[in-house]
Amino acid sequence: MTEVPDGLPAVGEAVRDTGCDRVGRVTDHRGPYVRVRPLGGGREWDADPGRLRTLTQDELLSALVAEVNARSGRAR
Repeated sequence: MTEVPDGLPAVGEAVRDTGCDRVGRVTDHRGPYVRVRPLGGGREWDADPGRLRTLTQDELLSALVAEVNARSGRAR
């Protein structure tokens, strides 16, 4: 198991990147950045760790429901 640098979210943790207002799951730590992939899959991006915030359970559930709705074509 890879040790997580102090203050960084762990791989698999759901986060909001406040720099671009996107949510996703941490996939890796690379140099000064954290790699994040959208919750529904897709292209990863490099995030500034200082702009990441761990999602609460309520925020994660809301983001997952929004993703399902968007995929079904019934976005609200």
